[in-house]
Amino acid sequence: MTAPNFLSVGSDGVEPEAGAPAPDRLISGDPKFRTWNVEERDSGLYAGIWESTPGKWRIVYDEWEFCHVLSGVSVISEDGGEARTVRAGDSFVLRPGFKGSWEVLETTRKEYVIKL
Repeated sequence: MTAPNFLSVGSDGVEPEAGAPAPDRLISGDPKFRTWNVEERDSGLYAGIWESTPGKWRIVYDEWEFCHVLSGVSVISEDGGEARTVRAGDSFVLRPGFKGSWEVLETTRKEYVIKL
C-alpha cells in the first residue's frame, strides 16, 4: 500500500520530538521545544508543527523556512536589522544566511516547511 498523496499537517497521531536550544546559543530563559515532523523527504524537505515555551536564543539559518504562526507571540531579530514581532496569523520566510535571535514571549506554535 502506498502513502496517500494528501497529508494533513497537525499534531494528531504524531509523536512530538522534544528539544531545546544548544547551550551555547541560549541567551535567556529555559525554552523547551516540541516538534511534530509530519513530512520528511530524502530531498531535504520537512513540514510539520513546532512549539516553544518562553526564552531567547541565537539562530543561524543555513536552510530556507516558511513559517505560519498558529498561536503565541515571538520576537525575531536579525543581526544588524530590525526586530519583528510575530503572532497568530502571521506568515514569513527565513532565508539561508539569516542570523539573529528568536525570543518567545508567549508559548509559540507554528507550522513550518523547511528546504535544506
